[in-house]
Amino acid sequence: MQGGGNGGVFVLNRNSKRDTGRKAQLTNINAGKTVASIVRTTLGPRAMLKMLLDPMGGIVMTNDGNAILREIDVSHPAAKNMIELSRAQDEEVGDGTTSVIILAGEMLGVAEPLLEKKLHPTVIVAGYMRALEDAQVILKEIAYPIDVDDPAAISEIVRASIDTKFSSRWGSLISDLAIKATKTVCVVKPDGRKEIDIKRFAKVEKIQGGELTDSCVLDGVMFNKDITHPRMRREIKNPRVVLLDCPLEYKKGESQTNVEITKEADWEKLLMQEEEEMKKVCEDILKVKPDLVITEKGISDLAQHFLLKGGVSCIRRIRKTDNNRIARVTGAHICNRTEELTESMVGTKCGMFEIKKLGEEYFTFLTECQDPKACSVLLRGATRDVLNEIERNLQDAFNVARNIIMEPRLLPGGGATEMELAARLKEKSKSIEGSRQYAYRAVAEALEVIPRSLAHNCGADVVRVMTDLRARHATPGNACWGIDGKKGVVADTKALSILDTFAVKQQTLRTAVEAAAMLLRIDDIISGISKKKGGGGGGQTMPTGDEETFGHDGSRRNSSCESPGAGEWVFSGCGTCNFVLVIEAFFTR
Repeated sequence: MQGGGNGGVFVLNRNSKRDTGRKAQLTNINAGKTVASIVRTTLGPRAMLKMLLDPMGGIVMTNDGNAILREIDVSHPAAKNMIELSRAQDEEVGDGTTSVIILAGEMLGVAEPLLEKKLHPTVIVAGYMRALEDAQVILKEIAYPIDVDDPAAISEIVRASIDTKFSSRWGSLISDLAIKATKTVCVVKPDGRKEIDIKRFAKVEKIQGGELTDSCVLDGVMFNKDITHPRMRREIKNPRVVLLDCPLEYKKGESQTNVEITKEADWEKLLMQEEEEMKKVCEDILKVKPDLVITEKGISDLAQHFLLKGGVSCIRRIRKTDNNRIARVTGAHICNRTEELTESMVGTKCGMFEIKKLGEEYFTFLTECQDPKACSVLLRGATRDVLNEIERNLQDAFNVARNIIMEPRLLPGGGATEMELAARLKEKSKSIEGSRQYAYRAVAEALEVIPRSLAHNCGADVVRVMTDLRARHATPGNACWGIDGKKGVVADTKALSILDTFAVKQQTLRTAVEAAAMLLRIDDIISGISKKKGGGGGGQTMPTGDEETFGHDGSRRNSSCESPGAGEWVFSGCGTCNFVLVIEAFFTR
């Protein structure tokens, strides 16, 4: 930025890049549309998969919007913001990650012609926010309640949500696993409020080998540990379980401890003291007559010996999260000091403890528990890639099941809700005065992108299908008409059990419109490039992109080139190995 006078005044760094006004807005719109175009083909039951290579050389094959965008590295700030939407959607409701990106991209796309008509961004944003408020009212009108105690109804909804995923070919297997696990971890508080913490209390264990149909939800938990001594019991019916959070080994000094011993008898006394201490700890445990002791810390050989004599099986160094799950299924309390152990801390709700070998590993199973409030979901499959994709589908199904139990309201799927919203908003836009009407109507047009993408992805005649849908939704009472994503024809989605949860639809709409409104209000993008100048000697400089240098693989690369001192050139180029190549050049000033 230059001021008056002969010399000129630079307010911004010479290397900083600045986009203002219309150019900044159009750049943001294009970035949003580009991100949306990446995931557009992954919407619906006939969705395509994306293959992504991560920096470590691993391969991810998925059609989950969040999983795809999480692996993509983008540099544009607006594109980063769009990817953040998908992550926020996944954390909040766990489903609709693809829809929110497509919708937000389209919301930005429909604003482009309005900006070209010289409509002010603030007017567009005001129209968008009013349309969002009206759309949320319409959503509540067309939603209908569901009985959460009817397993068939819940199964239909969860099944409909994961029919678009890779696991749909195994029928209702994944949806049944998700519903059982979600109902297991559901805890009703004294005030009637429901708490469902799937992340902490429903652990998915993926084990290669076997058939996918061997997958199941355990009425208890499993973890990848074996007993510490081969002579300990590997199978116990109705075990008494003690959970510890303290080491069963002699306490070592906090820092390095030196002991000077002059007599051999003193050494014997030290060893005896250690043994006595361990014996006392084990006696405290054996007082409550346990069959199984599980600790998060280590167990010494001496402790194993005393516990083995008492007929107790031991498992050591278990994760804190696993210990919390075991406490929930067995009814045990985690104890921090063995001398504080009481009868009430012993878990007695577990029906069976056994060690099984699956593949090459040994696993501990605590099953047949009475009213467990935590569980493990055992997934079997041929390859790691299949298991990873099934787990992603299962997480989506978990979230749908949780949303239904927390918010038992449904909306018609297959683009029917979006078409109904679009038809009603278009009708309502006629009553709005001034230029805000254009922005309000643009939201209605943008909503049609969901049924349009569904029709496109299943190979239907998009124009004919969309015209048919518009005609049906123009007459009241046809709110349930959408697209059958498998056949590509217009159908009554409610009759076909193609349904969406109210929580997901509401969050998708709100996130997409608010994100688009925020990006449209940006009128200035300044990107500063920091540049270090070499003082006197050879210093490293940042690349400007105009000159060339040589990379570590011998190929020419763009870089900056200066001559800070006589007789030497400084090249800084290869970003992968961050080296500076100094070449003595024979030149004269």
